[in-house]
Amino acid sequence: MSDATLHATGRNPDDFAVQIADQVESFLVAVTEVAKGDEPDSAVPFLLLEVSQLLLAGGRLGAHEDILPDERYEPDPGPEQDVDVLRENLARLLEPIDVYSEVFDPYEPRRAPVPARISDDLADVVADLRHGMVHYRAGRTTEALWWWQFSYFSNWGGTASAALRALQSLVAHVRLNQPLAELDGLDTDQGMGDETLEFEAGQVMAEEIAGPLGLHGAS
Repeated sequence: MSDATLHATGRNPDDFAVQIADQVESFLVAVTEVAKGDEPDSAVPFLLLEVSQLLLAGGRLGAHEDILPDERYEPDPGPEQDVDVLRENLARLLEPIDVYSEVFDPYEPRRAPVPARISDDLADVVADLRHGMVHYRAGRTTEALWWWQFSYFSNWGGTASAALRALQSLVAHVRLNQPLAELDGLDTDQGMGDETLEFEAGQVMAEEIAGPLGLHGAS
């Protein structure tokens, strides 16, 4: 949306709400485009960039004072848009490196890592952001900001941060030409052991996945 259009509709492009909504919309469009699989050779770098930019918006929401909705009860946003197709497309696109290990809460002592999927993370974040975008597009700006802030703290902030760490780690492994542990044997539907996270035997060399996912190792 151009600045002229924003002014014509009474929305100042410098407004906090407009800036957050623009970053949210950019992320939603970008992830949807990546999931189509038309340019798999740039998928991981593009996702790394988009998640990083989204977390800037999240950081601004987190640093902002508590946003209170105008109404006591949330207006019905209507049926939620299904994210299963997006999730499945991302899973196929990221199949070699979709599963990773994550510590759910770094402030809860002695918690074992758990298996997670980048595709699940991104789909969950998209679902949260779309929910708020419905309110924003309906003119319920405060409701949208409240939802984005609340869900940043309760879900999508931690989820996006975990996905970002996985994507950054992947890029680092490739750029530094370090082997990746074989993660295909991890089952995200089952819990892991209390003491250690066991991977299937074997190594996936970084260069084997670098090309298809748009990454380039050290020369």
